[in-house]
Amino acid sequence: MTQTTTPAPSKTSAAEITPAEWELMRVVWTLNHASSRTIIDVLQRKRDWSESTIKTLLNRLTAKGFLATEREGNTRRFIYRATIAEASAMDEAAGDLFSHMCAMKKGQAIIDVLERQEMNRTDIEKAIAALQTKLVSAPETVQCDCLPGGVAECK
Repeated sequence: MTQTTTPAPSKTSAAEITPAEWELMRVVWTLNHASSRTIIDVLQRKRDWSESTIKTLLNRLTAKGFLATEREGNTRRFIYRATIAEASAMDEAAGDLFSHMCAMKKGQAIIDVLERQEMNRTDIEKAIAALQTKLVSAPETVQCDCLPGGVAECK
């Protein structure tokens, strides 16, 4: 018999996941579900982290509601599953990041990111198509949103 522990509802945003927690979540997302032993083994091959550090991260992510645990029968073995889809977490974190930027500077930030990231042809084609769609209704300029009432030009 498998016992499932559902995390308490959390008001934590994916934008609040720490870099170390992202690293752990990426393992769980990639494997779909994993035992704590598997997660520890994978992360110790990637990073110089102690077992206790990884268990602390597992506990934090469970407490935040990003991981759910299942106990396998009467064993001490736990299986972890993500409670948020990877794409949803990435979208939420990116949206939060861009919400902190001046509206006039978001476009350049996106260009800078695109220039630095390795992407496959399909993703590049999708990006081009998305930009061509946006171009149809894009305004000539975007107003600064740093100060109330909008400023014509941002420094």
